[in-house]
This record gives sequence, structure tokens and C-alpha cells, in this order.
Amino acid sequence: MTLQKSLLEAVEQKLLRPLDAQFALTVAGDDHPAVALAAALLSRDAGDGHVCLPLSRLTPGDEAHPLLKVWCQEMNGPERWIECLLASPAVSGGERPTPLILHGDRLYLNRMWCNERTVARFFCEVNQPVEVDESLLAKTLDGLFPPDDGVNWQKVAAAVALTRRISVISGGPGTGKTTTVARLLAALIQMADGERCRIRLAAPTGKAAARLSESLGKALRQLPLTDEQKKRIPEDASTLHRLLGAQPGSQRLRYHSGNPLHLDVLVVDEASMIDLPMMSRLIDALPAHGRAIFLGDRDQLASVEAGAVLGDICTYVNAGYTPARARQLSRLTGSPVPAGTGDAAASLRDSLCLLQKSYRFGSDSGIGQLAAAINGGDGAAIKTVFRRRFSDIEKRTLQSGEDYLAMLDEALAGYGRYLTLLNERAEPEAVLRAFNDYQLLCALREGPFGVSGLNERIEQAMQQRRRLQRQPHSRWYEGRPVMIARNDSALGLFNGDIGIALDRGQGLRVWFAMPDGSIKSVQPSRLPEHETTWAMTVHKSQGSEFDHAALVLPTQRSPVVTRELVYTAVTRARRRLSLYADESVLSAAVATRTERRSGLSALFNEGL
Repeated sequence: MTLQKSLLEAVEQKLLRPLDAQFALTVAGDDHPAVALAAALLSRDAGDGHVCLPLSRLTPGDEAHPLLKVWCQEMNGPERWIECLLASPAVSGGERPTPLILHGDRLYLNRMWCNERTVARFFCEVNQPVEVDESLLAKTLDGLFPPDDGVNWQKVAAAVALTRRISVISGGPGTGKTTTVARLLAALIQMADGERCRIRLAAPTGKAAARLSESLGKALRQLPLTDEQKKRIPEDASTLHRLLGAQPGSQRLRYHSGNPLHLDVLVVDEASMIDLPMMSRLIDALPAHGRAIFLGDRDQLASVEAGAVLGDICTYVNAGYTPARARQLSRLTGSPVPAGTGDAAASLRDSLCLLQKSYRFGSDSGIGQLAAAINGGDGAAIKTVFRRRFSDIEKRTLQSGEDYLAMLDEALAGYGRYLTLLNERAEPEAVLRAFNDYQLLCALREGPFGVSGLNERIEQAMQQRRRLQRQPHSRWYEGRPVMIARNDSALGLFNGDIGIALDRGQGLRVWFAMPDGSIKSVQPSRLPEHETTWAMTVHKSQGSEFDHAALVLPTQRSPVVTRELVYTAVTRARRRLSLYADESVLSAAVATRTERRSGLSALFNEGL
């Protein structure tokens, strides 16, 4: 069987995409078929969000790909693969530019290898201590953080960030990440004593940027800062695309290593959503003196695109600080900060802090108890949580058509206040706020339990009950919620931004709440790619919170329904959660971890 025919058969069997087969033929040429197979599988894995292809995936065993059973059977060990790959002109160890890079037992696309090394170098080698007046810093922190009987981890996180060029603060919902950042920025400004300190705030999506602006603003108003000091903290956050100066219709960015950002301190929220290429671009654009503070929940879903950067970084968060670092943090905070053991990834470990106390979800919160049980993969604890009948969570089955219709009825009730404001022709700002009262979340895109099916059924139900008026042969109607799916920097709209179609005397326009708190409207015909969003995927909900979130899981098990997905959905709810799921599907999801193959956490330890 010829190489080309084998690849085409794999495409027909949906083991590969056409792109993967074409890439393999282009890269491998007349090389050994094993090189073509490795290139094809690497391309396919990159499409699934993986950064590299471990050679263990190319050797017989449970992890091996089905194509190995009929192709390249003689390649039965990593040593044979290494020998064969490095014999190809398309592969190198990184000492020369080639399409594929083999580093140890991991095969990369060249650009992914470069991105991964950039990130590893930044968080380890570039991440140097910042010299401070310890007595002044300790006094400043004492004035900003209330006393605590035990270790005040918010105070420790602030001390970590104020003494390292790069820091990462991770924690679940309600653990006070934004409060911590507000206080550490206040400390930074107080200690700067009038010297220049340009601060920028950013997040991956418009919604996350707006939330950061709002929550940080509230926290700062409660701090003992002068009016002059408060002016030095920006009032609004931007998306990462806006921050980097994304160019319309181009992959080029205005800010990069040759034209770095004009800032001294960058705070980035929702870091779990940042993929490897974006993190690499952000690092390239930072000035040599720039400090970076990353916030995020390590247990949330990884980015839609390649990598799980925050998760890889936080691999070492439980390893503890080096002894010298633990002593320094104890001096600065007045708390006995424990030290870890070993010297693995020491530089990285000393710049991390995990916030563990939730101030939003107490012991009487079903949402908090459920999130903890899901995060721990504890199926028995999840059942116990539901048996305790907390008032803020409810679980429904979807075993019949009646169950499905009941779920639609509950969705219409959830959107009730929003629909009432539409009927009353309320101001766009009020309508936009009301839309956040409730949100239906889906694990899938297609099918009756996915975004497309539920959006259509909700529209039909609302039209039948005269809650909205759809015009024949038009997708547009008063009150239609839409989510932007493609960045348009010229309009200032980016992937994930949500708008509402309203007619307020100028014809139907789509209104958006911008990160700076303003409202803007755009003609429907000018919008970039978008979709109706009565229901949205859990991935798209990241960076958002809703008073009442409802999660719909499919009735059959699916590999995309994982622990991280369910945890992310549950933690979108502020006050109430509805879960529509069969017991077996929920149990399988909680037992399934999301896997993103990369070498980043290994590079932190083994070095470059």
C-alpha cells in the first residue's frame, strides 16, 4: 500500500483530517513512512489542542494510535523512532530550523516548540527576585491586610507578587484573587511614593475584562488610598487582543519584541484561558523591566487552543517554597509560611501562590460543596451533596421528552426578568445586565442537548408564548442575544463579547457593554461572525458569572464531557445552579480528566 493511499484511507476512516494527511506528505516526502505517520499524528494532535506528541503514543500499547496496527509495525520502541525521525531532513533537535523538532521523547511542530521554550524561559530564567525594603513592605502589607489567626494566603500572594518580576496567583471562585490584586497594587503604588508606575489590566475575553474592571474597582474603593494614588490604577481592563494591538484581517500585532508595550506592571485575569501561542506573544511584547501578575483557577478548563499553560505552571504549586523563600515570606507577612522540599522548578515555585479559602461559598453553600467534590473527583461526595438538599443547587434528569420540555420551561422562567425588561423597552444597559441573571450552559455544540439544538428550541418556545417576535426569513428579532465568534479590532469587538439586538429609535442595532463600562451599538450587518446565545458552551462561558447557571449534559457519555468542564460550569453560578444530567453521565464526566499533552511542566524542571 502506498503512503498516499494509506493516508487517504485514514482520512476516510476519520482517523486523520485532510489537513493532517497533506501536512504529512508535504513534510515527509519520500522519507520512511514512519516519519509521515508521526507528522500526520502530530498535526492531528495539534488540532485537538495538544502541544507535542510523546513517542509513547507511537509505540505498541494502550496509548498507541490505531494506525500503528496496520502501519509501521516494525517501529516498536522509542529508540527506533528517535533514530528514524532524526535521519529525516524534516526533523532536528532544534539546532537548525526544521518543520519538526524532537526534544527528548517529545515531537513538536517548530512553532509550538519555540512557543513552549519562550514560556518556560520566561517563568524560570527571566523570573528574577525584585529587591525591596522588607521592613517598609511588611508595614505596608500590615496596613492593607487584616490580621489572621493562621496563614493569610492573600497576604502571602501579595508578598509573592511584590518580590518577584513574574507571579501567578491561583484559586477557585470566591477565594479573593481580585481583592488580593487590588491590595497588592495599592501596596505597589504606596511604596512607589510618586515614582512612575504604569499599570495595565487585561483578560482573554471582553466579558472577563469587564468583570475584572468592575470587581477591581469595587475593591479599590474600599482601600486607604489618596485620590492621587487611585488615579494611578486604571479604571478599565482590555482584552489581550486589544492590549497587543491586533490588526484587522491580519495575524500581525502592533506590540511585540521590537515594539514592546508601554507599561511597568501587567495584571492578567482568567489566565487558564490563555493558550500557548497567545502566552508566547504576550511575553514577547512585555518590556524588559515589565512585571507580570497572572490570576486564574488552575482547575478550570484549559484554553480552547493549544496547551494548558496555567495548569502546567501550577503543577508545582503544592511543592511548596524553597526554605529561603519561605523564611522571606514569613518575615514579610508575620505568618509561619511553610517550606517545601527538593529543588525541582525552584524559581517557578517561589513565584506561585494558591488561595484556598472561599469567601463566597461557605459550609452552607451547595455550589461550593459540589464544586469541591467535583474537583476532587469524589463521586460519593457528589451524591452526598445532592442528598443534603441545599437550597442553591438542584439536579434534574433528562430521561424523557417531558423532562426535556420541563427543562425548556425552566429556561424560559430563568430568562423571565430579561424578557420583561424587553417588553417594557428598558434602557439597553439594564437589558444587558438582566441577561446575566440566567444562562443555559452546554457541553456540546450540536444535537438536542447542544448549543444549536437548544437555541432553536428556546426561540421556538418563546415565539409560541409570544415572548418574542421573529420576522419570517430573518434571524434577527428584538431581544436576540448574540456572541461574537471572531475578533474585529476595527469595531472593538472580540471573540466572546455578548450583545443584545434592540430597537431604540434607530432601527434594530446590537448593543454591547464595553470593558470601560460604556455601551455601544452596531448595525447587525456590520457584525463579525456571531451566533445566537440563549445557550452557550461551557468553554465560551469562561470569564463570566451568572446569578443562576444551568448546565445541560448529554444523555450519552462523551469524551469532551470531563471533570474540568463540569467544574467550570458549576463555578459560573453565583447564587443558584441547576444541573440537568443522568447519574451515569455525571459520574463518567467527573472520573475523566482533560488531557493536554505538552512538555512545559517538564521543561520547568529539566531546564532548557
